[in-house]
Amino acid sequence: MSSTLSDPLLAAAFWTGFGALIVTLLLAGEIVNLRMALRRRQRRERNTLAKWRPILNAAVIGEIPDALPRLRRGERMVFLKFWVHLHQSLRGSASAALNEVAFRLECDVLARDLLRGRRRAARLLAILALGYLRDRKAWDALQQQAASADSTASLQALWALVQIDRKAAAATMMPSFIERGDWALSQVVNILQEAREDCAEVLERIIPELSDDRLPRALQLAEALRADLPPAMQASLLKHEEIPVLAAALRIVSSPAVADEVRAHAAHADWRVRVQAAKALGRIGGREDVATLTQLLNDSEWWVRYRAAQALAELPFLGRAGLERMRDEAADRYAADMLTQVMAEKEMA
Repeated sequence: MSSTLSDPLLAAAFWTGFGALIVTLLLAGEIVNLRMALRRRQRRERNTLAKWRPILNAAVIGEIPDALPRLRRGERMVFLKFWVHLHQSLRGSASAALNEVAFRLECDVLARDLLRGRRRAARLLAILALGYLRDRKAWDALQQQAASADSTASLQALWALVQIDRKAAAATMMPSFIERGDWALSQVVNILQEAREDCAEVLERIIPELSDDRLPRALQLAEALRADLPPAMQASLLKHEEIPVLAAALRIVSSPAVADEVRAHAAHADWRVRVQAAKALGRIGGREDVATLTQLLNDSEWWVRYRAAQALAELPFLGRAGLERMRDEAADRYAADMLTQVMAEKEMA
């Protein structure tokens, strides 16, 4: 051994191998420790659910016990996760019963404490719980979360605010809806469906004050929420010179009172505007708009012809016979083909 270790290379190899053995043993020990910790945690979760599942299930059917067991510190997170899980699948009186149990166990205090903590997963759980509890005391803290850079946490906080007070949430958070590009419009709309009327009132108030770069997103939100803006506001927006704003304004047209403004854009130089003009005339147009839509049916852009054909098909007074007559009388082969395609799509729908 001494002669072997006297060789520097052999000594280095020996100690390297010895060190690797020690590291391997330490890693093996840590893996065993983690496995044991996981099993202990799973055992605690099973015991917690075995204790609280019957109580919460009884509450769901309206049989809340007069006396509730103590919610121990080690049970809190498991209980709260299961409670939120039940809430996500229930409505009405069952949700109210779950809330009664949670308030009696002071879960609102627990959720507010978790919301102030550093653990992201715990904060997200707390936001959901406070939303289901409709805890007004958490309003300021939830507003801070809604303004945070964390997209997931901010959207969940937005949802919780809407659950607590739809009108106040729409009034205070609408600027964030418009300014935050990291919030997917579909997610925002899904959250705001319950507050559509309140959002429409806020949009009507703030749209005249928005800058040109904010207007398109605000109008997209109005379109997705099916917010009916006043005809005077629609007419004002249809006079805008910016193409994105004008196209977005045409998408929310809902009043025949602005038909003249829409017709004026049927010959717009930008084909995107002509597309939206055709669609708008399909919603609000009358017999006098058949000629305008026929002209758009001969447009050089495929999408303009397609939307014009769809608009003609939506006019209630034409019917299939009227569309077939227009197709047969069309001087442009592409216009006739487009009417044939749209009629076929309508039959398949």
